[in-house]
Amino acid sequence: MKRSLVMIMAGGKGSRLGPLTCHRAKPATPFGGRYRIIDFVLSNMVNSGYRQIHILTQYMAGSLIRHLNRTWHLSGYEEFIELAPAQMRQGEFWYRGTADSIYQNLNLIHDSRTDNTAVFGGDHIYKCAVDQMEDYHRQVDADLTIAAFPVPREEASQFGIIQVDETGRVIGFQEKPTDPEPIPGQPDTCLVSMGNYFFKTDVLEESLHQMAADPDTRYDFGKDVIPKLLAEGASIYAYDFRLNRVQGDPEDARAYWRDVGTTDSYFKACMELRNPVPNLNMYNREWRIRTAHRNHPPARFMTGDGGVVADLDDCMVCEGSAVTGARLRESLIGYDCQVNTGAELESSLLMSGTRIGPGVKMKKVLADKNCVIAPGASFGFDIEADAKRFPFITENGVIVLPKGTYVPVDGPIEFAADIGPMLFRDPSTSGDLERVPVKPVVAVHSRHSYRSAGPGSF
Repeated sequence: MKRSLVMIMAGGKGSRLGPLTCHRAKPATPFGGRYRIIDFVLSNMVNSGYRQIHILTQYMAGSLIRHLNRTWHLSGYEEFIELAPAQMRQGEFWYRGTADSIYQNLNLIHDSRTDNTAVFGGDHIYKCAVDQMEDYHRQVDADLTIAAFPVPREEASQFGIIQVDETGRVIGFQEKPTDPEPIPGQPDTCLVSMGNYFFKTDVLEESLHQMAADPDTRYDFGKDVIPKLLAEGASIYAYDFRLNRVQGDPEDARAYWRDVGTTDSYFKACMELRNPVPNLNMYNREWRIRTAHRNHPPARFMTGDGGVVADLDDCMVCEGSAVTGARLRESLIGYDCQVNTGAELESSLLMSGTRIGPGVKMKKVLADKNCVIAPGASFGFDIEADAKRFPFITENGVIVLPKGTYVPVDGPIEFAADIGPMLFRDPSTSGDLERVPVKPVVAVHSRHSYRSAGPGSF
């Protein structure tokens, strides 16, 4: 059986991630110290045997394109992972919604001549044997199959809400309602759409043409395509993602899926990887999550000045990083980082290339790539004092440092020359910058975010 064509929607901004996505698409955001979010859906597809994949890009696609070009290659007859940038094929406008990104690339679907088409998001963290979902789609002879997962009701308004009958057929759907309907008999839980679909190809094509002809359309699967198909009596089924089992995971493994749509949920998902038995098992040799190959040496842990021994507990440290005479607790250190003598880190996440000076003390910090923390700096312990100086603090009290930020001992923090203007311009971040009394400054043009060697580097 020829596997379906795969269309991965990877053009989203992820505005709720604020400073992490002002300069990159959400699927390009680093995750877990060494991966990018896009790696998860692509690994799922390749591990499941799918070899014809189009990736639709739009917003701030530069880092995403570089990562895909350097990392993801298929070779063989009719095997490909291809980028499909927005091209304005249907008029003088970019993608206007999730469904519009597929509509503007219907030529790719038409040319594939597959009976079914997979339409998946590129910005979630999970493992999935995608072929099991397609088998279910064929078994029930659905026009559309929606991957579904139960979430707590207090979080459900961020998603499309699904109601099903006893056979799994969808009988109701509301996109991001303010008062989501719970699962019958489970008042605190809702069944939500994961944003991953299998369509009969002819149904998908016809639905998108009808959507485009509607003057009131919002070009969205959840707001337009799915409700219209449901109203017309189409055969729509929910695939219970909890039944999915990837090769190599134990039978009793719990299904894991995270939307990571907010900075707090992103931070939590990264830190969950440190669990003794993580729900997202990254150590399954039969279901690797693939990413870029880097020529870094192994991580190393050394005694610092004065005989201070590196002391780590409940931490993960990626390749190429060095911890010298520092104390780390419940932290995740990305690749190519340096943590120097006397530094103390607690419940913190460092992305690649970050430099921590001697004597630094920090707690609940999320540092994007290539940040530099000056020797002796201390923050994360007094929320009121931190709020005067750090513009990006989450609801759960996590201090977020944008890519390439320099943090001195006191005074204003300094943004990298290429990132600062974006932060002041972007609506998702500019309001936070107005709030802080001690305004951040922007570095001179020579200090860019792609370098770790800014002021105070070690």
